[in-house]
Amino acid sequence: MAEVPLALQPVRSVGKSVLDMFRMAGRVALFGVRGVAAILTPPWFPAQLGRQLVGVGYFSLPVVGLTAVFTGAALALNIYTGGGRFNAEQIMPQIVALGITRELGPVLAALMLAGRVSAAMAAEIGAMRATEQIDAMRTLSTDPFRYLVAPRLLATVIVMPLLVVVADIIGIAGGWVVATKTLDFNGAVYVKNTWDFLQSWDVVSGLIKAAVFGFIVALMGCYHGYNSSGGARGVGRATTHAVVSAAILIFAADYLLTSAFTHK
Repeated sequence: MAEVPLALQPVRSVGKSVLDMFRMAGRVALFGVRGVAAILTPPWFPAQLGRQLVGVGYFSLPVVGLTAVFTGAALALNIYTGGGRFNAEQIMPQIVALGITRELGPVLAALMLAGRVSAAMAAEIGAMRATEQIDAMRTLSTDPFRYLVAPRLLATVIVMPLLVVVADIIGIAGGWVVATKTLDFNGAVYVKNTWDFLQSWDVVSGLIKAAVFGFIVALMGCYHGYNSSGGARGVGRATTHAVVSAAILIFAADYLLTSAFTHK
């Protein structure tokens, strides 16, 4: 093989990185298709699904709730300040509700789950890979995809919209508290303005985003954990990669979905 000239070394590095990125995207896509196929076809493991529903959903409520309430409160203050420059402070309830339901609720809840759930999945499955438990499952004629990956994917897709509903309610409530206790808004008028302004599509579009984000969170955690190598250090790398890749894909998917919904 001819040696690459020194001047072309940067081009070669960029080209190699691009090819590696496409190769990785292909592997993730195939992993996701295999996971979806495992969800749709028997055998199923309902006990594993139930355990994941509790672990992903119930134990994520505190972090999602706290994130939502402070986000709603901060958003209310910023919109009130910005609206004051145009004598439009009274639109604050409507903008807070729109921002929470369509954007901040799904995105922030997904990011919290990326840090908590995706990392936990990568660490758990990575540890099983390092200790050869996954190989033992195959020896016992148990498909690791059906036992490990499918319940996590399905549970996160089911639970994520429910968590976003909770985040929407708590986030709007956080804005209401700040508006009524700090900014002298009338509580009943605030609630009426919010209720009259919100449309069903505002909430539904956020829930669709939530389901997609939930799939991404679980997919990245399972993929990096399942393909980890190198013992304990490899598990640490898998956990980091799972969180970072999930966060990046959440933002990318958010833009694509928002663009599609805007042109709907």
